[in-house]
Amino acid sequence: MTLAMVQAFLGWSIVIHIGILLYWFGMFVWLHDWVYRIHTRWFQIPTERFDQIHYAGMGIYKLAIFVLFVVPYLVLLIII
Repeated sequence: MTLAMVQAFLGWSIVIHIGILLYWFGMFVWLHDWVYRIHTRWFQIPTERFDQIHYAGMGIYKLAIFVLFVVPYLVLLIII
């Protein structure tokens, strides 16, 4: 596996993960009540806590994308 292949892999991983994050954000913003109703069938949580959990989850996921994919991609851009 060449460095160019690793760079391409990381680039496409970034695109896919950002797409997943945008999908999650869109579902959370535009279908909030529907998603909340589905989750409250399994867990009895107030709306404020539900929002906190999803906001924190999106933040952790975004941080993971940057640490695991964006930074290595940028390093490969620098060294190649």
